[in-house]
Amino acid sequence: MAQFEGIRSHQLPEEQWKVEAVTRKPLRELGWNSFFEKHYAEYKGTFIPARVTRHLKHHYQVFCEEGELTAKISGNLRHRAKHKGMFPAVGDWVVIKARPEEGSARIHAILPRQTKLSRKVVLSATDEQVVAANITTVFLMTSVSGDKEFSLRRLERYLTLSRESGAAPVILLNKIDLCENIAHYLDLVTSVAPDIPIHAISATEETGTKKLERYLGTGSTVALLGSSGVGKSALTNALAGDEVAPTGEVRESDGAGRHTTTHRELYWLKDGGALIDTPGMRELQMWAGERSLLESFSDIVELGERCRFVNCQHLSEPDCAVKTAIDSGSLDEARYLNFLKIREEHEALVKKREQVAKTQQKIDNPKRQTWRQKKNSKKRQR
Repeated sequence: MAQFEGIRSHQLPEEQWKVEAVTRKPLRELGWNSFFEKHYAEYKGTFIPARVTRHLKHHYQVFCEEGELTAKISGNLRHRAKHKGMFPAVGDWVVIKARPEEGSARIHAILPRQTKLSRKVVLSATDEQVVAANITTVFLMTSVSGDKEFSLRRLERYLTLSRESGAAPVILLNKIDLCENIAHYLDLVTSVAPDIPIHAISATEETGTKKLERYLGTGSTVALLGSSGVGKSALTNALAGDEVAPTGEVRESDGAGRHTTTHRELYWLKDGGALIDTPGMRELQMWAGERSLLESFSDIVELGERCRFVNCQHLSEPDCAVKTAIDSGSLDEARYLNFLKIREEHEALVKKREQVAKTQQKIDNPKRQTWRQKKNSKKRQR
């Protein structure tokens, strides 16, 4: 593993890991910059900074200047975390008390995030799940090995989420070695993302991957986002220059890969920078604001501005530019319906969060707190 700089503690025996953990990396190589330095100032002298590289059920792997350590969160941090989005995520910068001689650490706080890629927690009304934090670029991966693996509608959802993250989205069309008509897929993707860089690659053959180096390098962090089997782990290995992520076999019938990534993990790249591999998501529930939605469907927004009526619902109103575009074929009806679906999800989330905020405001009301204290006091006197 000479080409891959970074210690994978879960692959080493315990005693060997404790020796290897002292391997040091300058913070700048880990993605540290003036933004984090500013917010770290209040902790300086008491704690040291570290970056979360892996999250398992009961602990985290973090990397600091002392090497890679196994960390757990402090009781105080656990108490302060009101929801899942307030717990550490892969890519986060945290402040820790390190015990390098034991290969362990305790996480006491999370530094503010420059960017974050989030989705709504499945089966939750308002909870946020941070998929990756402090990323500079999002690689949106899809496979062009067959129509079963390719979905414009899914890509539109991924694109909306990535715009919301604050990182720059880049679309990767993978498995071109199994595609007979790449121009067809390039035209389809360009039609829904004309302002986004698109690269056609083969991760297993390492075709076109050289062009991706412009997004990498010291200080950069790239997150891979895509459904299961599109080749995220294969690309991780290609960019890392080593077999650092497990990959599955590809079915000959349709070129689909098997699901192999089961958790999010940050890998250090040989030429600098980091890459976060994420599991494929069965459900991609939206966690995006109106601005990101409108940017992803700017063509529909522009058409809506041409309608005769400002409040046009694009159903049966006269001189509706959206309906005219659908009838003429210049706007794909499936794209418009997907826009409506995502907008409906966004509006439902906003409404639910407002309801939760009002309920919490009532609970936190000082008058209510005083009333509850008096009530409890009377109960005790009885």
